[in-house]
Formats: sequence, C-alpha cells, structure tokens
Amino acid sequence: MTQPAGEIFDLGYQHYDGPREGRMRARKAVYMNGVRTTLGLGHGSLAKVLPVLLFASAMAPAIILALVASQVNILVDSLPKHSDYYQMVSIILLLFSAIIGPELLCPDRRNGVISLYLVRPLTPTDYVASRWAAFFSITLVLVYSGQIVLLVGLVLAANDPGEYLRENWLDIPRILGAGFLVALFTTTIPLAVSAFTNRRAYAAAFVIGLFIISAAFAGALTECEDDGRGSGSSSGGCERLTGDGAKWLGLIDLGRVPTNVNDMIFDDDDRGERGALVAELPEIVPIGWYLLLTGGPALLLWLSYRRMTL
Repeated sequence: MTQPAGEIFDLGYQHYDGPREGRMRARKAVYMNGVRTTLGLGHGSLAKVLPVLLFASAMAPAIILALVASQVNILVDSLPKHSDYYQMVSIILLLFSAIIGPELLCPDRRNGVISLYLVRPLTPTDYVASRWAAFFSITLVLVYSGQIVLLVGLVLAANDPGEYLRENWLDIPRILGAGFLVALFTTTIPLAVSAFTNRRAYAAAFVIGLFIISAAFAGALTECEDDGRGSGSSSGGCERLTGDGAKWLGLIDLGRVPTNVNDMIFDDDDRGERGALVAELPEIVPIGWYLLLTGGPALLLWLSYRRMTL
C-alpha cells in the first residue's frame, strides 16, 4: 500500500519585530474606522451620498440665514438666532443619527467579526467607546458647523461687527455647551438601540419611530382647545385636555429633550407652544429628564457589550 507522503515548505514566515503600540493603537484604529464608516469612506459612492445630503440639509438653514443677513442688514435683529438653530435642524440631526449610527455596530455583529475586534488587548469597553467617540465627533462637527456659519454671517452683516461681538460674545460659550449636549443626546440613543439588533434597518426604523410616536403622543396629550375667553384669560384662551398635567406630558416628546435644555442655556423666551409648557416646570426637571434619557441608554450600550466577556 502506498503511504501518504508529506512535505514541509519554507514560506518565509518570520516573527514581527516592529513596534508594538498596544491597546491605545487598537483604540485609535477602531475610532478611525468608525469615522470613515460614518462618512461612507472606503465604501461605494452610494454610501457617501446620504451623509453628504444630511450634512448639507443641516447646513442649509445657517447658510440661508447668513446670506439673508448679509444682503438685508435691517433684518439682522429679526432673524432667527443661535438659540433657534437647533430647533430648526433637530429633525435633520435625529435622521442623521438614526440612519448613520447603526452602521457602526450592526454589521460587525451580523458578519461575525466582532470577536476579531475583541481580542487582547482590545476590550469590549474599548470597542464600544471608540465607536461611540467616532460617531460623537462627526455629530459634534455637524452641530457646530452650522452655528459657526451663522455666527460669521451675523457678525459680518452687522453695521459694527466689533460692537456686535461685544454685545453677543456670550453666545459663543452657549453655542459650545448647547451643541455638546445636543450631540451627546443624538449620538447615544441610536447606538444604544443598535446594540440590540443586527439589522441596521430595524435600528433606524425603531429610533425614527420612537421620536415620531413620542411627538405625536405629546401633541395629543397637550392639545389646546379654545375655551372661548380669548387671549386675555389666564390660560391664554387655551384649555388643555390634560389640565395642569400638560406641562409634564410635554416631556414625552423625545425630540425636544435636548431642545428644552438648549432653550435654558440661551434663556430663550420664544420656545414654541410645547417648549413653553415645559418651561413652566422647575429647571431641574428637564435637566434630570435629559440626563436620564442620555445616561440610561449609554449604560445599556455599555452593559450589552460588557456581557461579551462574562
């Protein structure tokens, strides 16, 4: 009988003798990959179209306002200001986060490559924190870009740009603080939802549906009926279906959660009907509600990946 024969080939394999950058290098690699994924880089042209469209949509209001201010100086004081910008683009920001966010987490689990990331020295916490930081960075750039364009437009359109800056310099730290909080909220919830499904479409649909349904419920529960007494009455000619509880039920609208905090930061009096309702509550209430709806999903996101090592 013929015995099986074996051969040994020298393929030139050698030990790696280069620098070993360790855990921090792995974190940076996951972070940079997350940034590229968010922007659609390294993928087909269709993957780049949606981020570009959403970014352009978020920038459009600021560019239009800046152009109007530069052409018609007399309207500068009557134009929407920085406190109004986040209200105008909130829907765009939520769509951006709901559609793009799941792209960072769902494919890795669905394709079974998550175990390749989670080898030493990279931990599940490193992985999810790097992904979150990548998406947060892009969202923060998106949030700040429009405000910067609007600020430059208003300054250049003013009769005396120096005087305008002296009178409105407090808008700059307010822009930074409010933008940070808006980006924090819109980043965390979609990623937390994405941690519980392998399908990007399911995660995006759930997040979008969550915001739409919450807004519809809040609108129905705080609906205003004309009581026939006119605007001179204490209720402003309005009788709420839920009475005094309407101001609490206004918190149900999840899309307005960061906007309510934004209004407080800018001390904005023109908050819209639902924002005015929430403004009747003690300030600690909308702040605590924001912290709960941001910190809670963040904790769930972390715990869902931490279980992978248990």
